[in-house]
Amino acid sequence: MKAWRRKGDAILAGFEQQEAAVLRGLVGQLEDMLTARAEEAPQDELAELTGIRTGPAESPDDPVLSRLLPDFHRLDPDNPSREDLDSAAAMRSLHEPELLEKKVGVAKTVLDTLPRDGGSVKLTFEQADAWLGALNDVRLALGTALDVTEDMPDELPDDDPRAPHLGVYHWLTWVQETLIQALTG
Repeated sequence: MKAWRRKGDAILAGFEQQEAAVLRGLVGQLEDMLTARAEEAPQDELAELTGIRTGPAESPDDPVLSRLLPDFHRLDPDNPSREDLDSAAAMRSLHEPELLEKKVGVAKTVLDTLPRDGGSVKLTFEQADAWLGALNDVRLALGTALDVTEDMPDELPDDDPRAPHLGVYHWLTWVQETLIQALTG
């Protein structure tokens, strides 16, 4: 990949075919997960009439989705009260649909602007901001799946099944960092 750079009002980069395929695949999987979660939302006739959407009241069971859609209200892990549990459920139900919509939207921006076969990418600042959100979400998802920690070495032994995926995680970090540098430089 050619690092992101700023040229006037545009943010530019170039992706090799394999890089585009990997990134499109990860973003597409993320979009599918988030869309499936959105489709789990309860159907509510009153919400449809008023335009107020509600989502699931329960946290996702999947660790990746749980990382991407954290609780909106912190609970005492040792002794959550009924009031705290009710508050957390209400906050999730009210705010998760909007969060899902934004996360699916930024994923769609990446998929719409990244050529399937690789090549040049030219973004507006708004699109670049969407890319940052999507890259962050993909890194969070992959980091959760790989159990990435601060003290994890940069390279894992060849026999560790996470080793090749950790390289992708580091590449995504670099893509995100160069995009931030292009936007702020």
